[in-house]
Amino acid sequence: MTTSTQVLDVTDRTPETSQFDLVLVKENMRGLGIIGGLDHAVSARGALLDMDRPDSLNHLLQQTASWIEGLQRPAFAENGTRSSLRFASIEINSEWRTAVAALCERHEVDHAFLPSTRRRLSDYSVLAMDMDSTLITIECIDELGDWCGRKGEIASITEAAMRGEIPNFSESLRQRVALLAGLDSSALESVYAERLRLSPGADRLLSAAHTAGLKTLLVSGGFTFFTDRLRDRLGLAAAHANKLEVVDGKLTGRVLGQIVDAEEKAAELQRVCCEFGVNLDQSIAIGDGANDLKMLGLAGLGVAYHAKPVVAAQANIAIRYGGLDRLLDFLPAS
Repeated sequence: MTTSTQVLDVTDRTPETSQFDLVLVKENMRGLGIIGGLDHAVSARGALLDMDRPDSLNHLLQQTASWIEGLQRPAFAENGTRSSLRFASIEINSEWRTAVAALCERHEVDHAFLPSTRRRLSDYSVLAMDMDSTLITIECIDELGDWCGRKGEIASITEAAMRGEIPNFSESLRQRVALLAGLDSSALESVYAERLRLSPGADRLLSAAHTAGLKTLLVSGGFTFFTDRLRDRLGLAAAHANKLEVVDGKLTGRVLGQIVDAEEKAAELQRVCCEFGVNLDQSIAIGDGANDLKMLGLAGLGVAYHAKPVVAAQANIAIRYGGLDRLLDFLPAS
């Protein structure tokens, strides 16, 4: 898939005021389900509580705060279930989004603004995922840097780029890859075999997505060495990433071809949807960094996964306290 595609203007796709379901999910036992390293306890799913439509922002915040307070009582806090709250088909504007996000952050609640017409996973047809720090727990380029003693230097550039502090992602990637010049290509296999791990809940989410008939793909600013192996291992429909140049068994410090930056990620999502005859509104995109914003904005549903603040603030769904399978709490598979 190398044909150039113009990315649609997404301005009209995110109106100032739109009708959504607001769904909140909280673990009733503090710490259960919160990601720490590779530990991921899956608690039992509790009932979904549907609330009446609030007549004001203050009313919504009061109802939400009362629900959270109730979950903190000992009888609830010890039962190890996830509780969900839904306000169906309400008008949400930017002020409401900001206020709800702030309340959820204070109380460790994951939240979603879902189109009221698409409430199940099967209402979507494509699931696009970033790789580094999204589908997997590591940043592959940082781990490669560890093999040549440059991890700290590379990781600092990676963090700045993901926070959006380096506006030119392509240049930041070239800087980091240049620091890998001379590294033996065997380090790629070592990182894959010894350090690459799927994010908590990834297997469960992908299993549900495939069962529901979604096409799944990786769209990454990382490297094809890793995305191609994950594509084959996980049964994904496609993978799109950067190709490292290797000469005589050594990395040259260069990337071959067009760099997969924010624009290219969005264009790839658009190309895949066109290939499968899927409307963009039927796509879900998951990412964590500034390089994912255009892809998340283009998709029908943008998901920020343990993301930088600049990403979480603009996504439909913000997952901070669950694994990737937290998406199934917002979009049940059945």
